[in-house]
Amino acid sequence: MGRNKYPGVAAGSATSIAISFYYRGQKCRERIRLQPTPSNLKRAANHRAAILLAIENGTFDYSVTFPNSKNAHKFSPTQYTVRTYLAEWLANKAPTIKASTLRDYRKIIHNLVIPQFGEMTLHMLTRADVRNWVASMDCSNKRIINILSPLRAALQDAQHDDLIPVNPLFGWTYKRNEPPKEKTYVDPFNAEEQAAIIKAAAGSIKNQCIVFFWTGMRTSELIALEWTDIDWKRKKIKINKAHTYAAKNDESTKTKSSNREIDMPPHVEAALINQKLHTLLQGGKVFLNPRTSKQWTGDQQIRKGFWIPLLKKAGVRYRNPYQTRHTFASMMLSAGENIAWVSAQMGHSNVLITAKTYARWINNNEQHGAKAAEMYGQHLGNIDK
Repeated sequence: MGRNKYPGVAAGSATSIAISFYYRGQKCRERIRLQPTPSNLKRAANHRAAILLAIENGTFDYSVTFPNSKNAHKFSPTQYTVRTYLAEWLANKAPTIKASTLRDYRKIIHNLVIPQFGEMTLHMLTRADVRNWVASMDCSNKRIINILSPLRAALQDAQHDDLIPVNPLFGWTYKRNEPPKEKTYVDPFNAEEQAAIIKAAAGSIKNQCIVFFWTGMRTSELIALEWTDIDWKRKKIKINKAHTYAAKNDESTKTKSSNREIDMPPHVEAALINQKLHTLLQGGKVFLNPRTSKQWTGDQQIRKGFWIPLLKKAGVRYRNPYQTRHTFASMMLSAGENIAWVSAQMGHSNVLITAKTYARWINNNEQHGAKAAEMYGQHLGNIDK
């Protein structure tokens, strides 16, 4: 009683009939320029039935059936190739992500994804295509994750923009069996090596080395450090930015937990006071490239510009500058400093990361509980046996 005689067909206005149907998982509604008379409603119902059959057979072409519809553009199979879409996606993504991340995305997309899928129409790309591709790669699971990351993100945005009905990579990862991976390689400098390096250095570079060894800062964090980040009264250093080679300007730190305040021990304070002679008047960065008096461009400029020659001069076996960060953590833990404090100084998200990375340097006093017994167990000596 009163039910629509033709499902999906209704009067749109006095001069049009609206038909609705699902295509590629989305509900579509189109108008036909016919007066909604009984005979025209029947014609519209037949037209809708033909559309549903074409969709089922995979022969429906939106742009042919409804050339003036906005959906014709949205569902056009030739609108985007993988190449054109990813190029546009990268351009739109650039202002929203770190320069180093953008650089990595560009390398993956231009060197790997586009050569493989570039000429394929975007909506034709399937999970099977990607699975077969990564299965043929000779690389680690971690590398595969890094490769899939920008492609998955791009396809998710394509879905949100109604360019594809679903993201074929959503909720999917590829993982092959592989041998247990080696732990993060930690190779700190011992006390003698540190002394030789600092002795071989001079001026601003010497100050920089001391801060490297005794704060646990990442190279990118040290490059971005400014004089206004130092609280001389509280003896604290604020770490809230970083600078990498790919970035034109300073960016946020590596992780949320990396945004932190660290303590300034006396020898670091002394090095920073000495550093005032070199860069304070410029009022910006604490450490500059002494050859150019400009900000270091990244860790590679530091490594090649002074670190490699300095280690040769000091007669110390080469390790990259990042090992100074490991040196700080291993020194503190070996000396018995509280692991929670060390973790906070390092900017780790939790203590488990610190413990896992530096387990062998955690002070292992064989007299477990001795300090507690000394502080709280005196009364036990009075208990009658």
